[in-house]
Order: sequence, then C-alpha cells, then structure tokens
Amino acid sequence: MANEDAFTQARGCFEEMLGWLEGSESAQLSHADLEDEIVCRGREAQRLAFQDHLDLRALRERRVRVVDAGGVAHGVVEAAHRRQLQTVVGSVGVERLAYRHVRSANLHPADAALNLPDQLHSHGLRRLAAIESTRGSFDDASQALERATGVAVVKRQVEDLTSRAAKDVERFYQTRAHTEVDEPDVLVISADGKGIVMRPDSLREQTAKAAAAATNKLTTRLSKGEKRNRKRMAEVGAVYDVTPVPRSPRDVMASKAGEEHPPEAPKAKNKWLTASVVDDAAEVVGRLFDEAERRDPGHQRRWVALVDGNNHQIDRIGAEANTRGIDVTIVVDLVHVLEYLWAAAWCFFAEGDTAAEQWVRDRALSVLEGHACEVASGIRRRATAEGLTTSKRKKADEAARYLKNKVPHLDYPTALAAGWPIATGVIEGAVRHVVRDRMDITGARWSVDGAEAVLKLRAVRTNDDFDDYWQFHLDHERQRVHQSRYDRGVIPLAA
Repeated sequence: MANEDAFTQARGCFEEMLGWLEGSESAQLSHADLEDEIVCRGREAQRLAFQDHLDLRALRERRVRVVDAGGVAHGVVEAAHRRQLQTVVGSVGVERLAYRHVRSANLHPADAALNLPDQLHSHGLRRLAAIESTRGSFDDASQALERATGVAVVKRQVEDLTSRAAKDVERFYQTRAHTEVDEPDVLVISADGKGIVMRPDSLREQTAKAAAAATNKLTTRLSKGEKRNRKRMAEVGAVYDVTPVPRSPRDVMASKAGEEHPPEAPKAKNKWLTASVVDDAAEVVGRLFDEAERRDPGHQRRWVALVDGNNHQIDRIGAEANTRGIDVTIVVDLVHVLEYLWAAAWCFFAEGDTAAEQWVRDRALSVLEGHACEVASGIRRRATAEGLTTSKRKKADEAARYLKNKVPHLDYPTALAAGWPIATGVIEGAVRHVVRDRMDITGARWSVDGAEAVLKLRAVRTNDDFDDYWQFHLDHERQRVHQSRYDRGVIPLAA
C-alpha cells in the first residue's frame, strides 16, 4: 500500500463511529449506554490504528547486514514473517523480515526496534498485570484487566506476567545512585517475618518433609497442635531516616497512658521496604545494609537496628555489621517488653484487676531507666514469695528470662537521650501491608514464583518507585531479549 493510504482501516472505523453517533440509534441511548458503545468502538479504532502503524513499519523495513552474538552473519532474508501481539487494545499482527542461518535461530531487527516481548502479551498488559496483582488476587487481576482493556487474560497468564514483571527488582535497587540525607538524622534498619501458606511443591525441604509425615487424629477437624496449612517464611525489611527527638522514660509512658502533651515520638521518613519468600533472613538483612550504605556511604551517621528480640535477626544484623565494619546499635522494641510484662502481671493479679496496670507501668519505667536486670530479679522473687506453682509462674519466668537475655539491647536511657526510636511499628506496619493484606487472602495457596513476584512488586509500589522501575525493566528486557542476540549487542537499524 502507499504510505498515504496506510491508515485506511483506522480512518474507516473512526468514520463509522462518527456516523453511528450522528444517527438515530445512538440518539435513543442513555449516556451510560453511549459510554459503553464509544469505549468498545474506540478501542477497535485504536487497535486498527496500531495495526496500520505496524503494517506501515513493515512496508518501510529495509534489508541490513545482521551478525549474531556468535559472530555469524545471517545472510538469508525472508519477508512476511508474522507474529501475534496481544496488546491493551486487542490483538495485532507484526510482520517483519527474518534473517536466517542454518545453525542459528532467526533474528528480527524490527522486533528489537519495537522492543517486543518474547511471548504473546505486550509490556502494557504486563504492567497492568503487575499493578492489579499487587492489589488483589490473580482472579481479581484477570477480571480487572478485561474490564480495562477488553482483553481476556486468564489467571495463569496473569501470574506469569506478574512474575516476568518482577524480574529486575533487585538489580534496580542495586544500581541506584547514592542519596544525600541530613547527617544528624538517625539511619534505622528493621526486619521481621511472616509465614505464607504455600502449595505443597513450594515448601522448603524441611517443612515439606514435616507436612508429608504429618497425620491428623480426626478427619473433620484438627486436634490440638495439628497444623492445617504449611507455611514458608516471608522476610521483610525496612530502612528509614529519623530526626532525633530526645525523650525521658516518663515521656514515653505518658504516651502509653494517654496523658496529655507528651513529646511526639520520632517520625519515620524516606521509608524503603524489601521483601522475599525465596531469600533467607541473612540475604534480606544484607539488602538492608546495601540500602543503608547507599544513604550513608561514608558511615558518618548513627545507625540503629530495631528488632523484636528474635535472636536470629540479632545475630544476622551483628554479623553483617562486623563484616562491613559498621557500628550499629541494636535496640529491642519496647512494645515486646510490655507484652512480656503484661503476661507476667496475670501471674500475680486476677484478670481485669486494675492494679496490674500500675504494676506494669512501674516496671516498664524501671526498664526504660536502665534497670532491666533488677526488674527481672524482682519478678522471680515475687513468684517465689507467693509460692506459685511451676505452671502458674511460667509467664513470669519467661518475662524475667527475656529481660535478662536482652539486657545488651535494652539500653533505653541512651536511646531516649539521643532521640532514637524504640518501637518497631514501621516494620510491623510493613509486614501487615506488604505481606498480610495481600498474601493472606482467604484460600490462597502460593507458588514460590507467584509469591516472590507479588512481594517484590508490592514493595516497589510502596516505595513509590514503580514508574522508575518499569522503565528500568523495559531497558533490561531490550538487552535480554534482543541486544544479547547480536554481535557486541549492536542491533542494525532495519527501518
């Protein structure tokens, strides 16, 4: 066809829509029915415009010299090689020249110019799948894609598109430039975990063996200690900046008691999250340190690690800090300390006794003032003095043991005087938002690839990095799918 006739199909479709809008049939419709019809007809006009453009590019394509990555010239050229592409406006066909060699796969420089994916669905559909899959189930995402585009993408395809979309997340964050942050700000890292119900073939080896060996006593319900679903741990990490706010122990407990006008706790800013169900805690902690060093490459700022008391987390943070030669102060979350104190309180007070509240408050103040060992000893002495049985004093002993063991990380006087945060609310909120709100959808059973992709993309979106990431992903798709197949990565211009 001649160039001036290239968009005949699209023009004809658009003129037909305008003719219909001028006619008597459309004049009888409500605005809602008009909307539906215009969207449908407009989508078809867009699809035909897309197709006409691709046909024009095929018409203009010229033969060039093509050499593959192995240095082999593809001298045989065949025209009219066609492939399908499912796009956000419907299915189109891409016709181009194929450069052939008997010992190598065909090369299509025109595909590289268009940066076509190596499968049916376009990058536009992949992007929509990535966004919708982080909002709700894959079934919901499939329905959302069809509502938005008119294109039917089944659940399995949505899951595959989502996995492909998350392929470059770690590389994206590894290549980001350093950022300048005010040196007085405290640099905080924190980590936590949350179990995700997995498909049997996606469990870790040890968990899979336990699941296979498990037998339930009853057929219609679980007995005490039996597990219905086996899980795999998702590790979540956060890095953020905090402007110091010095406080006293009584300031902290005033806020807990609802007293008026306590100083505000330090506010997190510039939050960054990462999550993985594939990588273990050591790898996730390593990524936290990578991000923290991106913010403070010269290690000039104060680094604080907030933890819930998990010994493995503490060990991994300490090991990573030693390896990198960084001074990191580890602080155990105050809320977990309060939970242990409340559990101990019910060993000494009747349920609902208001005296328990004052007892917990007094001991929390003592811990905040740096007297955790004395509080632990006092709890044990009271349990002994009251002659509590082993079972009755169990929670009291657990609280005392927890305080004794965590003393190195309960230096609240230093933390409060320096204005550091002492609670893990940021990482707990991250676990709830990134993992629980999406991964705990009723009845969900996850594959490793599906869970990992959704976790990574939810973190990227929470970090407000999705648009930058997506351009990065498209650039790497071009290199993977196209440039890597050509000599020195140079793709000859075919049009």
